[in-house]
Amino acid sequence: MGAAAGQGAGAVPRGRVAPAPLRSYIPAMPEPAEPATTVVVAGASGFLGRALAPRLAGRHRLVGLSRGKRSGDGYDAWRACDLFSLKDAEEGLEGATHAVYLVHSMMPSARLVQGSFEDLDLICADNFARAAKKAKVRQIIYLGGLIPDVVRLSKHLQSRLEVETTLGGHGVPVTTLRAGLVIGAGGSSFQMMLRLVRRLPVMVCPSWTMTKCQPIARDDVVALVDHCLGRASSFGQTYDIGGPDVLTYRDMMRQTAEVLGVERPMLPVPVLSPGLSRLWVSTITGAPKELVAPLIESLAHSMIAGDRRLQEEAGVPGLSLRASLALALDEETRTEGLAARRALVREAPRPVSPAASAVVRSVQRLPLPPHRDAAWVAAEYMRWLPRGLRPLLRVEVDEARFCRFYLRPLRTPLLELTFSAGRSAPDRQLFYITGGLLATQGGRGRLEFRETPDGHSVLSAIHDYRPRLPWLIYAASQAVFHLGVMRAFGRHLSHSK
Repeated sequence: MGAAAGQGAGAVPRGRVAPAPLRSYIPAMPEPAEPATTVVVAGASGFLGRALAPRLAGRHRLVGLSRGKRSGDGYDAWRACDLFSLKDAEEGLEGATHAVYLVHSMMPSARLVQGSFEDLDLICADNFARAAKKAKVRQIIYLGGLIPDVVRLSKHLQSRLEVETTLGGHGVPVTTLRAGLVIGAGGSSFQMMLRLVRRLPVMVCPSWTMTKCQPIARDDVVALVDHCLGRASSFGQTYDIGGPDVLTYRDMMRQTAEVLGVERPMLPVPVLSPGLSRLWVSTITGAPKELVAPLIESLAHSMIAGDRRLQEEAGVPGLSLRASLALALDEETRTEGLAARRALVREAPRPVSPAASAVVRSVQRLPLPPHRDAAWVAAEYMRWLPRGLRPLLRVEVDEARFCRFYLRPLRTPLLELTFSAGRSAPDRQLFYITGGLLATQGGRGRLEFRETPDGHSVLSAIHDYRPRLPWLIYAASQAVFHLGVMRAFGRHLSHSK
C-alpha cells in the first residue's frame, strides 16, 4: 500500500493529488491551556479515537478506555474496561467531567455470541450512560449515523438511533454528531472502498452504488467534537455533519481511482442482490462479514446531512472528497508499515482477547408486558423456572432468589444463580453465576434482565460465562438449551399481563 518503492521523501506518486496545499484547510486548534477537565473516551483505540487525542492533548486530561491494557497514542492514561460490565464502566468513568462515545459492537466480543449487534450495542451504551450519571459527567458526545427520512430504517441505522436515545436515557446531556462515511486513514468503511478500487480492474457497480451520500473528513469530525466539548449551547443537541460534496457511491469510487492515479471502468450490475453484494465486498476487501453486512444494508438509503448549522457555527465547512482522499492516502503512505499491520487485523475476523477466548455472551430481546419492569420480569422468571423446565430439570428458588438447577436424579446442582440486590434496580436485575457442575469456578459470569429505552422489551443477557463442558459439547447442547429456555420464557411473557 502507499507510494511505489524507490520514491524519495515528500515525492508525490504519479497521478496522485498533492496533499501539501490542503493542510491549511484543517481547522486550527485552540491554544493549549492548563487541563481543567478530564475527558474519558470510549473507543479510544479506534480510528477516530486515535485521531482525537492529538487534538485535545494539553487542554484536557485524556483517559482512554480499552478492553486490554494499552499505553501511549496521546492519552494521559488508559483504563481496561469492558463496557458489557456496568461495574467496569463505572470504574472507567470515575473522575470524568466529559465523555466521548465512539463504540460500535459489530465484531465478536466472546468465543460464542448469541445475539444481534443492535442488542449488544444497546447494553454497552446503557452501561455507559448509567456510569456517566453516577460519575456526574457533564456531557456525553456521541458520533452516530445520519438518519434518512424514511418509514423503515436499516437495522444498522435503527441501532445508531437507539444508542443515541439510550445514552441520554439517564439524565446526562448528550451532544450527537450524525455523520455518514468518514474519510480517513484507518477507517473501516474508507478501507473497504479503497480496496475495492485498488483490487478490481473493473468496478462492478450494483444498484446501491447510485445511492447518494455526503462523506466527511476524519479531521473535520475531530474538529467538531473539539468544538462541542464543554460548550453548553450544544448540550442536548443533535447535529448532522458532512462535507461539501453530495455524490453517489459510484462517484466516490471514481474519484478514489483518480486520486490513486488508476483507471477503473464502471460496470453497472443491477441484478446483484444485497446478499451477493455482502459476499462480494467481503471477498474482495477481506473485511469481516460481521462488519460488511449492516453497512451494505444501510446503503439502501441516501445519507445526506439535513442541516449543517454546527459547521457554520464552528467555522468547519469541511474538506471536499478529493481533498479528504488525498490527505488520507498521504497519511497511509507516511505510516505504511503501521497501516499494513492494521490492515491485516481488519482483513480477518478480529480474534477475541485471551480473556474472552472461552467465554459466552448471549442476549435475547423479550417482550415486556405493559406496566411491568425488569424487577417484575426477574421475579416472574424465578416463578416460571420450576414449572417451565419440568420434567427434565428440577429448579429450586428460595426467598432471596438463590436459584439451583438440578438434572434429575442428580443431587449436585448443574448451576447456581445468586441474586445481587445491591447491584440491581427496578429497570435492571442482576444475578451472578456462582457455582454448579457446568460453570468454571472464579469467573465473572452473570445473568441480567434490562429494560430497553422504549419500554416495550427487556433484554435477557448472559455475560462472561465460562462453561466447564468441552467447547464442542457445550455449543451443541447447553448453548442450544439456553436459547430454547429463553424463547419459551419469551412466549410466556407475551401471554402475561
